[in-house]
Amino acid sequence: MADPAAARRHDLAYLTPAAWRNQVAGLEDAVLDWADFGRPAIFRRRLCGDPAGAVPLGLPLPPGMGRKRLALSCPPDAIRWVAPPPLLRDARAAAPDAWQAVIDALLSWEPAWRCFGSLAWQHLTGLPYLTATSDLDLLIPCPTRAEAARLTTALAEIAVDAPMRLDAELLSPAGAGVQWREWLSDAPDLLVKTADATTLVPREGVFP
Repeated sequence: MADPAAARRHDLAYLTPAAWRNQVAGLEDAVLDWADFGRPAIFRRRLCGDPAGAVPLGLPLPPGMGRKRLALSCPPDAIRWVAPPPLLRDARAAAPDAWQAVIDALLSWEPAWRCFGSLAWQHLTGLPYLTATSDLDLLIPCPTRAEAARLTTALAEIAVDAPMRLDAELLSPAGAGVQWREWLSDAPDLLVKTADATTLVPREGVFP
């Protein structure tokens, strides 16, 4: 069993099939066999209505299943293992042909970047999550402000000719995330997401 307490934002949770069925029974019959296919849920922010001691999970369904977002709360021992979001290089094969040149350009900067959102879910499940209006959602670790500046400059250059919108989240060493276009702005305070909240943080306090 994995330790759910060690999970970070965007991490994935793989449940036992029996525990999964118990979680979704009465919510969405179409995904009763989700865990049988080795498909994950994702850790989400805790809500005031979640049971004490339960692990809060979410599942975004693809457009063909109504784009529902299921909120689950499972016991810790229902989780078989925890995994980070997929590497962009691994999810590349699930992307449309029109995206390939942009993904190659991104990977030339850093082959270890990860993705989330529609591309990640299509890669993880084999289901059609991507649509003509889908963004390419990226997770980009930035150990310092200088690195954040360097990488956002590269993203801006690549985004000019991209056929899709690039929606990259810059991650601080503590795991807090800020949207890359917001970092490029001249705003003194930035909207920063953590595992527990979304707050305004002075620009100088986001990265070391």
